[in-house]
Amino acid sequence: MAEPEQHFPHVLGPILGPGLRVLFVGINPSLRSAEVGHHFARPGNRFWPTLHAAGYTHRRLWPEEDAELPAYGVGVTNIAFRPTREAAELTREELREGAAELERTVRRHQPRLVAVVGLTAYRIAFGHPRALMGLQPDDVGGRPAWVLPNPSGLNAHYKPADFARLYAEARVYAETLAAP
Repeated sequence: MAEPEQHFPHVLGPILGPGLRVLFVGINPSLRSAEVGHHFARPGNRFWPTLHAAGYTHRRLWPEEDAELPAYGVGVTNIAFRPTREAAELTREELREGAAELERTVRRHQPRLVAVVGLTAYRIAFGHPRALMGLQPDDVGGRPAWVLPNPSGLNAHYKPADFARLYAEARVYAETLAAP
């Protein structure tokens, strides 16, 4: 028997602004994020402490402050917008369709760097099954792409220091890029 479709009070759209250094691209909203209306809101998600530790923000922001990201030269969006418990619940088609929409968003807003947080989702969404972490040989929407580990608390492969180092590498690279 199919699980009933859930309805959430919030639809999490992109948070964008002019002159973004980095557009972070999550896989999709967690159930908690859809419930409260803020990106990376699930307890245990390491996105917010990582942003600060990697030098994107001067202090640790909280999910409720996600609208402040463009003031730091940072945007956030998702590949897919359907909330799930785990990203593995998304279909290949949802990821591929989301990648096509992301390409359009990036072409419109022209961030210096597109940082996808989730290697497996990147591989599926963009059709690059052998992609590795870091700078990608193919762009997204005409802008350089960088793959970072997913900061979800479900991703136990990385420690806070690993996240800070890897996210800082993307920040340093983005700062070398000329604004489009």
